Amino acid sequence: MTLSIGIVGATGAVGRKMIEVLEERVLVNAKLRFFASKKSAGTFLKYNKEKIVVEELTERAMKERFDYLLFAAGSSVSEKYAAIARDVGNVIIDNSSYWRMKKSVPLIIPEVNASVLGGYRGIIANPNCSTIQMLVALAPLHRKYRITRIVVSTYQAVSGSGQAAIEELESQLVDSNYPNKVYTRKIAGNCIPHIDVFHENGFSKEELKMVYETHKILDDNTIEINATAVRVPVTFGHSESVYIEFDSEVDREGIKNTLKDASGVIVVDDLAKNQYPTPLEIAGTDNTYVGRIRKDLYNKNAISLWIVADNLRKGAATNAVQIIEAMENIKRKENEKDV
Repeated sequence: MTLSIGIVGATGAVGRKMIEVLEERVLVNAKLRFFASKKSAGTFLKYNKEKIVVEELTERAMKERFDYLLFAAGSSVSEKYAAIARDVGNVIIDNSSYWRMKKSVPLIIPEVNASVLGGYRGIIANPNCSTIQMLVALAPLHRKYRITRIVVSTYQAVSGSGQAAIEELESQLVDSNYPNKVYTRKIAGNCIPHIDVFHENGFSKEELKMVYETHKILDDNTIEINATAVRVPVTFGHSESVYIEFDSEVDREGIKNTLKDASGVIVVDDLAKNQYPTPLEIAGTDNTYVGRIRKDLYNKNAISLWIVADNLRKGAATNAVQIIEAMENIKRKENEKDV
């Protein structure tokens, strides 16, 4: 069977990464259509060596039927056009933040909560990139030991801010006088504890996303979460230092073995050989990498982890494609039951 898949925002960094991931994974029988702004319409993008023209995103186009629509555009685009596509019966997987906290919209990480997608049609939200990689690692620990508190500091690559941010970092690395336009400070040689707007409580929107999205995905509002989000001069790959408290005593080997058995997780943790994950080494991959696993010195119920993932792939494009794969697997299993 050939799947009809449309990508909205196909010419952007995440849209192009979605095309790349679709080429690499099992959905080789997908027939793709690309949509973008009027400015990009008429240009071409390649999929499996085929040149496909980019179409202008219009209401009329979104009223057509697709098996899946992947949205890699901003929140204002998703607010308008995803709703149009939903109302004619399409399945939409949206990478913007607009739909994530809507009560009726599932917020999905396939390794964590894909089971809720059986028979679902409508809008599905891709979580924030930092939330995705954290919960791929923490969800299996929560299921086994129950997490009560999370303290996380993120070290986020500039690619999370788009192509202009990548160019800004590259330019500042060769010219110290190159002005900062994307960020409030120069990013080259710097760390900026400021991602998205600040709220009155002092937390940034990015930090609160991790709080509220974690509660929704794990279906547990009792977990206490404190996040600090920092932009760092790395091109691809987000890193996170995560401190986790459980409701009972845990041991390092039990945590490590649970992570080794977890879907989508690769444990890289051998300090005698200086083995731990870094963003440079994992760029271009689809898994979540965990290292520096250690018990807290004072709290017998606590563990600290270092978590790294490619923010454009697992943090965005790959997660969206994996949602398609999960839904197709659910359909296949349901069909097998009916035979």
